[in-house]
Amino acid sequence: MLENYATYRKKELLPRVGRLGRELEGPMADFGKLHRTTMAEGALPTQTKELIALGIAVASRCQGCIAFHVHDARKAGASREQIVETLGVALLMGGGPAMVYASEALQALDDFEKGCARFSAIPQPPEGVTHP
Repeated sequence: MLENYATYRKKELLPRVGRLGRELEGPMADFGKLHRTTMAEGALPTQTKELIALGIAVASRCQGCIAFHVHDARKAGASREQIVETLGVALLMGGGPAMVYASEALQALDDFEKGCARFSAIPQPPEGVTHP
């Protein structure tokens, strides 16, 4: 398990991805455009798309992807409960290995919530109210 996902994202992943972007300009620029276009609001809200991406990250056992998509799901307004439920779906689809990575994603959620008041200040829906 990583020591802290928020630190890992900020101090390791982002600089590495930036370096890759400088050394592999064209494909990384194209990937960035694909990411922005895909995650933009559409028939599915960005929040839903981030939760889907997180489920895939867990099922495919990608720690870096977990760090990015837990962060981005919270940034898009996903509640802790929505993220945890997404981890349950990933567990269903990915079996035992997904269980281990779901626990990693839960740790990432804790790390990001501890390190950023902005995330803990995201308003949660009243009990019993679900998002469309």
